[in-house]
Amino acid sequence: MADAGTAEIRELVVAAEDGRQRADRAVADLTGLSRAYVQKLISAGHLTDGGRPVRANEAVGPGTRLTLVVPPPEPLALEPEPIPLPVVYEDPDVLVVDKPAGLVVHPSPGHASGTMVNALLARGEVFGGIAGVRRPGIVHRLDRDTSGLLMVARTDAAQASLMAQLKARRVKKTYLTLAWGSLAASVGRIEAPIGRDPQHRIRMAVVPDGRESVTGYRVRERFPGWTLLEVDLVTGRTHQVRVHLAAIGHPIAGDPIYATGAARRGPDGLSRLFLHAWRLEFAAPSDGHLVRVNAPLPDELELVLARLRGGDRQGSRPGPPSVGTHPR
Repeated sequence: MADAGTAEIRELVVAAEDGRQRADRAVADLTGLSRAYVQKLISAGHLTDGGRPVRANEAVGPGTRLTLVVPPPEPLALEPEPIPLPVVYEDPDVLVVDKPAGLVVHPSPGHASGTMVNALLARGEVFGGIAGVRRPGIVHRLDRDTSGLLMVARTDAAQASLMAQLKARRVKKTYLTLAWGSLAASVGRIEAPIGRDPQHRIRMAVVPDGRESVTGYRVRERFPGWTLLEVDLVTGRTHQVRVHLAAIGHPIAGDPIYATGAARRGPDGLSRLFLHAWRLEFAAPSDGHLVRVNAPLPDELELVLARLRGGDRQGSRPGPPSVGTHPR
């Protein structure tokens, strides 16, 4: 990361497996910077190809060499806030936190404070800075209404390693979710491209020109009218699980955006989106050994399942939470 007052120059190469795509999307993926910030840099003329300014919507293909100039970071105006943030695993490179539902991950318009980043700053640590001054240590995100596991990098090297693992799909992210109805297959895979909904720009949708999106699922438990699923994210698009399950007619219980009627209300006692990032598996940045971390369902979701278990059901409950490291 560049020192304060010094612009950083990043030389980027579009990988063969990424195909042709918009320049702003390619740069965001390669750098870990937000797409909105990348677009701002491009508008200011900070992205070039052989000295020629590149437009945000310009298509760039495999092997394209781009130069991005990142200006010095603005003075950090974020304040530490003593927000409870359970840490379920840590080593010299990484923290894994169990984010509660309702907590925004990092500052954004409308959320200048009260975020997970504010809680991290209250720990008095320095985190990886390659994702930008307002995203210290941030490697990936969860929706505000989703609870569960998030990796936080303590160093630039760790942040780069974890971001590279995510890009190469070597991080395994598994969720627990309660879906409306009864899925016919006990094991399934949803492959449908996701992009911005052309009719409702604040939503995502399955659209022909969307980005490749793949979700796998396994039935963990069946109830009358509902199915508890274990879901694997092969890709990591915005609202991916929510969009994919809604697209096949089984929206997530309590989803205020993609569900309607009884599915949106959820079973008795549900007061939030029933989606929890339950398990993470990744390679430790320092030596590559496998780290596997589980986080139990929050009490409010377990209580909903306990009520459903009062009736007929099939299947088994998810195993107990655990934290471990494993040789690769």
